[in-house]
Amino acid sequence: MNITERKNEFINIERSSTVKKELIFLGPPACGKGTQTAKLAEFLGLPHIDTGSLLRAEIAKESPNGIIAKSFIDKGNLVPVELVGSIIKDRLAQDDCKEGYILDGYPRSIAQADMLENINSEINGDVKADFRAIYFDLNHDVLISRIVNRRSCPVCGEIYNLKYKPSKVEGVCDKCGGKLIQRKDDNEEIAEARFETYFNETAPLIEYYTKRGKLHTLNADGSIDEVWERLLEVIK
Repeated sequence: MNITERKNEFINIERSSTVKKELIFLGPPACGKGTQTAKLAEFLGLPHIDTGSLLRAEIAKESPNGIIAKSFIDKGNLVPVELVGSIIKDRLAQDDCKEGYILDGYPRSIAQADMLENINSEINGDVKADFRAIYFDLNHDVLISRIVNRRSCPVCGEIYNLKYKPSKVEGVCDKCGGKLIQRKDDNEEIAEARFETYFNETAPLIEYYTKRGKLHTLNADGSIDEVWERLLEVIK
């Protein structure tokens, strides 16, 4: 089945259902969820909500929440859970989220998961919703390899990987022609520290959503196209 046929299949499923689709992606750094989130959002016609970009946008436009968030960030402090929740709630309440959304980078803790559940309940009211947490499961050694081989474009933010997703021209961004860089934190030592933080703070969400019958585990090992096909089966 080609991409057009797959898309029509999903469109027909969506048209026959009045259920709102709410998707969140879980997984450690470099598991590939960012790439697949953007691709799926375009495929389904749902908004891709990246919490990092959302926070930066609020700061850039100097919204009330953005001004407060900046005051914490400027001091090197984490943005409070309640403030992040308020920003997320405002975004999910917008018209383009009425049929659903794909949320990337949130929740990151049990407290945020509880908050998201309350946000969805308040916004949806009597609207039926299908909430799914998609967990990208990947071997630790593969994750380390992905991180140390990762390259990013400082101009447009596009992410590449020397092994799994190389640019067409070595060292040059396909989208904007920017010079690709390796971030300072994309090394094995820092990667290991990030994994420890992830598993201490975020991994408990796997148990949280498993108990609620909302977790769907995805084998994230393989090419982008292979993982994509698995993802389409998981969200049906």
